[in-house]
Amino acid sequence: MTPRAPRVLAIGLDSVPPSLLFDRFRPLMPNVDALLRRSTYGTLRSTDPPITVPAWAVMFSGVDPGTLGLYGFRHRRPGSYGEQYLPTSRTPLEPMLWDRLSRAGRRVCVIGMPPGYPPPSVNGIYVSDFLTPPGASSFVSPAALRSEVDDAAGGYEFDVTFRAEDRERIGTQLLTLTRKHFAVARRLWAREPWDFFALHEIGPDRLHHTFWKYFDTGHPRYEPNDRFRNVVEEYYRALDREIGSLLEDVPPDVRVLLLSDHGSQAMEGAFCINEWLIENGYLTVRGPRPLPGTPLEKVDVDWTRTRAWGAGGYYARIFYNLRGREPQGQLEPAAVPAFEAELRRGLESVRRPDGRPLGADVRDPRRTYREVRGDAPDLMVYFGNVAWRSAGTLGHDSLFLSENDTGPDDAVHSFDGIYSVTDPRHGAGTRGPTEQILDIAPTLMSLLGLEVPDRMQGHVIERFR
Repeated sequence: MTPRAPRVLAIGLDSVPPSLLFDRFRPLMPNVDALLRRSTYGTLRSTDPPITVPAWAVMFSGVDPGTLGLYGFRHRRPGSYGEQYLPTSRTPLEPMLWDRLSRAGRRVCVIGMPPGYPPPSVNGIYVSDFLTPPGASSFVSPAALRSEVDDAAGGYEFDVTFRAEDRERIGTQLLTLTRKHFAVARRLWAREPWDFFALHEIGPDRLHHTFWKYFDTGHPRYEPNDRFRNVVEEYYRALDREIGSLLEDVPPDVRVLLLSDHGSQAMEGAFCINEWLIENGYLTVRGPRPLPGTPLEKVDVDWTRTRAWGAGGYYARIFYNLRGREPQGQLEPAAVPAFEAELRRGLESVRRPDGRPLGADVRDPRRTYREVRGDAPDLMVYFGNVAWRSAGTLGHDSLFLSENDTGPDDAVHSFDGIYSVTDPRHGAGTRGPTEQILDIAPTLMSLLGLEVPDRMQGHVIERFR
């Protein structure tokens, strides 16, 4: 007789690195500590790029961002120079795990996994994510359950406004936000014996962006402040209480996973990609120098004398002003390989203000991914192992900024996230090797007793089965 596949509960903690959950804050988190003591846990290597969108979609589809057609929070509309759009639940070009489970007749409940708006129809319940537009009325599928979600939360909330100076407000709202999300999770978990249940919590990401410099003495702008350092500790204690409260109702035969999409690290600063392109003759702007922080789309660019431009974020997205593709394209398609090599040499030679190499890591999506679908940039550039942001705005008097050009920001992402899987067979409390984010979806498919599709690029982690 074939044994019944286990039920699975996956708790997603956005942006949590191993150094915080497994080391620094573990003594403050007795419930997480108890969970780790009956789990195999370790570092989960994120995707390229290590950004919330697309990383969660990679985790739960088993394919890379190029195959998904999902490259970050913002995508350029083809044929435009400045118009961008936010991805939605319809953007990924491959099915998610819950889609496959639904088709196989398994019951699923998913709360807040991005990109999750509008909430997709599944064999169960889906509550949309933090990218849900303000005032959206349809954020639960099936729609009839919206009142239950609102009632459980005391008014459901998706996110907080961060990258702002009023840190006390942010800290207070984060505690409320996380409490509401877990209250909904407890209510929906109790509805039925789900085959697969997943919760995404954005709170840690917002916490790190807002308060990292107050607890990391190695931060370049470290600022001793007991009040704000205590906010971080208070949040991790509260997060532990919420996880513990949810686990009280989880039977021991349910496989419990803690997962993060990527890690976090201190932000070193920002590199002004468009200023560099101007300085090197690749981008031409008319008229007087714009005010510091002016978006590219508000600058008078001479596109007839421009071969490339960039966008900011956790990495630089560089686009070619390609003849035959852009309205005023100047770069001949045949010249692209030589032009790319020239950009690569130039960016790799950039040095930080202290004279050390910036460490530009230039990647061509067509060489990085198995497929390139959707609206990809022409080049992707990481700076300093992602410790430096890309600043896309103009008007700065230096190529380097000490802060984010879009608002106060203490942290950026890193490639090292976390995994933890309750492990009844292989030695509880074991710190395992680094695993790959691509391998989570196929492993869960196998764990849940389903055949792993050929389209999935990851592999089953056999010791998790």
